[in-house]
Amino acid sequence: MRDIDRNIMKLNRICLVLLLSVAILATTRAQIQPSARYPQYWSYQGVDMLLLGGSVEDNLFQIDSLTQQLDLLASVGGNYVRNTMSSRDPGNEWPFHMLPDGKYDLNQFNPQYWDRFERFLRETGARNIIVQLELWATFDFYRENWLVNPFNPNNNINYNLRRSKLDSVVESHPVFTENNFFRSVPEQMNLGPVLWYQKLFVDKLLSYSLEFDHVLYCMDNETSVSSDWGKFWSRYIQKAASLKNRKVQTTEMWDPHNLAHPMHFETFDNPDIFSFVDISQNNHQDGDDHWINGLRQFEYLTKMLLLRPVNNVKIYGNDGGPHQTTRNAIESFCKNVFIGAASARFHRPPSGQGLNERAQSVIRSMRMIVGASDFFKGVPANHLLQNRAPNEAFCRAITGEQYLIYFPDGGDISLAVGMEGTFLIRWLDVMQSTWQEPIRARGADGTLNLIPPSSGHWIAFISKPE
Repeated sequence: MRDIDRNIMKLNRICLVLLLSVAILATTRAQIQPSARYPQYWSYQGVDMLLLGGSVEDNLFQIDSLTQQLDLLASVGGNYVRNTMSSRDPGNEWPFHMLPDGKYDLNQFNPQYWDRFERFLRETGARNIIVQLELWATFDFYRENWLVNPFNPNNNINYNLRRSKLDSVVESHPVFTENNFFRSVPEQMNLGPVLWYQKLFVDKLLSYSLEFDHVLYCMDNETSVSSDWGKFWSRYIQKAASLKNRKVQTTEMWDPHNLAHPMHFETFDNPDIFSFVDISQNNHQDGDDHWINGLRQFEYLTKMLLLRPVNNVKIYGNDGGPHQTTRNAIESFCKNVFIGAASARFHRPPSGQGLNERAQSVIRSMRMIVGASDFFKGVPANHLLQNRAPNEAFCRAITGEQYLIYFPDGGDISLAVGMEGTFLIRWLDVMQSTWQEPIRARGADGTLNLIPPSSGHWIAFISKPE
């Protein structure tokens, strides 16, 4: 009888382990993660996807019009937003509790800040909109923003200037890395009092975000500090997730515009620490330079067996703004999609298009392209374009089956299809998000001549007739 009881108990334990394993696998499958079939793209809830987005703000959780912004994005096929944990804009909340004397107690949190954050996660999750979260909003810790930041020793009751080794005034640009706040980790200055409260902030953030499956984690915005900082926080987040039987995706965003800068290779070469890559700073480039510099990194990652999702959470460009032009923003967005980036998002105004009507049209058109073609099977293929002028056209192809050609402003090129026969050509007006009637064309000597219907942004989708 005792043997039977022992066998039953053993069987129950096995069943429990199996049930837990199934539950963990189901949870893991639902989470945002690199695609098993196409590792440079994302998969969410078991579906491979391209992330497309734009928004009016970078710290989207702080704005009153959150749901309207998310609904608008979803209505045009968008599924991706950036969210910095920034508090520097008028009307923003800071994460810590302010005492009657105007100082902060870093042991107490501000419920309004965290209520906004929780609502943001809930509303984006309800719409299947992927969030790229930035822990440390770099510019909140310099110049005039540092003067009012709760972490400034002058602004809290928890540590002073001498003990924290932080300056109360940091007047330089973040590129000079003159705030020791970013040297608190053990591998740098090991500033225990500061690091304690940094961890407290991150723990609070994770207490919300780890309850959701649609969050990607970026350590910083345009950072120039030692990689020790980003690596510390990436590992910290990964460990916290593991303790909850979760797996999270992390990266770092570096400041240099040149992707060949050594800083970027701290991300490229360390997939165990940074499970995806962000190359937003490449969007300061334009024309063929933008395409070539981006493609070079894809080729490097592939050759080194390090290929994984490559995101663009910030695409710059707005006429009258500080970085690039409106035309460059639209071109960069489309080229990022064609080159094989896992995400493309218009930066907030005035530095980007945000989610204005132009941005809406481009997002909608890119989603139409993904839906019409076997998009994820394609690869960059500019070598198939003949008689191409600089920045005239960009190709993505499944050779012998489907071709996508993006024309930034009209053009006249030949496409080497490598075979005779009839092809179906459909033209998409990117800024109107409308298809032209399909036309049939025969290749001559294995090539097709392609001339867009007019100037402006056009995409040709070429396939064999069914």
